[in-house]
Amino acid sequence: MENINQETIEKFSEFNPQEVFTPENPTPNNPPWSSWTAFFVWFASIAFIVVIPSLFVLPYLARQGNALSGKASLTEFLQTDPTAVLISVLAIIPAHILTLVLAWAVVTRLNKYSFKKTIGWSWDGFNIWHCLLILGGIFAVAAITSNYFPEQDNELLKILRSSRTAVYVVAFIATFTAPIVEEVVYRGVLYSALQKSFGVPTGIFFVTVLFAAVHVWQYYPSFSTIFLICLISLILTWLRYRTGNLLPCIVLHTIFNGIQSLLLILQPFLEGIFGTTAKQSGAVIHYFK
Repeated sequence: MENINQETIEKFSEFNPQEVFTPENPTPNNPPWSSWTAFFVWFASIAFIVVIPSLFVLPYLARQGNALSGKASLTEFLQTDPTAVLISVLAIIPAHILTLVLAWAVVTRLNKYSFKKTIGWSWDGFNIWHCLLILGGIFAVAAITSNYFPEQDNELLKILRSSRTAVYVVAFIATFTAPIVEEVVYRGVLYSALQKSFGVPTGIFFVTVLFAAVHVWQYYPSFSTIFLICLISLILTWLRYRTGNLLPCIVLHTIFNGIQSLLLILQPFLEGIFGTTAKQSGAVIHYFK
């Protein structure tokens, strides 16, 4: 009995409650952050996108003086003035940087853990041919959908029409920053926490819905595009579940947006070759969350 008591005492003396909540070797499916923290990162990423462009465009608006009067006039000005639109789009870049810094702090616990290992920076059997196969399926569905349900005028198309410079900036952000930021927030921080706390089906459902929901205003009332966003979100979230890693999601997302961005840049040249058969590209490019 004395031996048993001594062993019990030794075990309790070695017990460290911190180990239960912060594993020494966290993995993408066993992250060291909670669902509440994940939702905070998600909400902050949206707040950055809303607030930072507004702060950047305010000095320009102040210089317009009496040219603006009334809420309706201000809204119209922000949507149609090429300089205002360009400033707002460029401000997405610092918003993305802040989002990544916040996500890094949460994922690594301020450099306590490896970002790559914790977030899932591995292919795990996935390869570029799988990417191309999935992309072929997505573009096939997009072609069929757009044929029966043509794209309607939406917020993104208004931005693209504002200036050629805005097109280049949107293409750059859509290819080089948005895929990384969106995947880290949604399939990295958010999905990892939700699947751990509530299970895989719940994690896939909520991440798919939240990702699609924040893009609705950008594409409304183009319901065919909104449907494609939902499909892409589901595929990317399923890919995160299937591979257990975030890297395949980032690569697939980057290639998808990159192809659309290239078509967007080449659109004037394609119109010159094919005439009216070349339509506005970039229907499902999403350059912010």
